[in-house]
Order: sequence, then C-alpha cells, then structure tokens
Amino acid sequence: MLTFAAVTLLRQIRHVLLDRPETRPGVVIPLLIILSVHVFAAAYHALAKQPGEFTGLRTRVDALYFTVVTLATVGYGDTAPRGQAARIVTVPQIAYSFVFLTAAATALSTRARDMVVRRTDRDRPD
Repeated sequence: MLTFAAVTLLRQIRHVLLDRPETRPGVVIPLLIILSVHVFAAAYHALAKQPGEFTGLRTRVDALYFTVVTLATVGYGDTAPRGQAARIVTVPQIAYSFVFLTAAATALSTRARDMVVRRTDRDRPD
C-alpha cells in the first residue's frame, strides 16, 4: 500500500513539474498523504501489541498520534519506539516523510502558486 502511495505521489509530482493542467494534485496528493499516515499508524498499532516494542502506545489513537508527531518531527517523547521492529518501521517513516511527503507538499504549493499567477495574469487588463 505504501509503495502504491509513493509511486502515485511521484506521478503527481511529475505532472505538476511538467505543468499538466488535466491532473488534480489538490485532491490526489492530500488523499495520498492521509493514506500514508494511516498505513504507518496501522503498522505502529500492530507492533504495539508485541511486548517491548513501544512505550505509551496502546490504542489506534496513540498510533495515529505517534505517526503525526513523527511526521511533524516534533517528538514529544511520551511515545517512543523501544524494540528493534518498531525502530525499523520508524526510520523508513522518517525517510518517507522527508522525501515523498515533502516533495508532494512542495509540488502542491507550486501548483497552487502557478494557478494564482495564471489567474492574475488572465484577469489583468491589457
């Protein structure tokens, strides 16, 4: 599922960079980001059922919270991966967030800025 999200994000980023107006990155990219967050949260929730993998992670909300805190690089310290499996999943999430989600957010903001510039140029009297 995460591979699908990554490939689709890369495709959307490519469409934005190539300035393909028929694409809808404003819808697709946020949905893929949400999907990515849920995939990691589900993995953390499953791992938390194994003894010694996490401290402070007991519920699905805890898993979602940890995912978002890790994504935002806030790291409050109340929930932490303790076991090797939990750390092995956390490291790729950090890399995934850094590479794919940052690129996707940049592409989305680029598309939004381009749309504003086009509207401004179009509406400007000659």
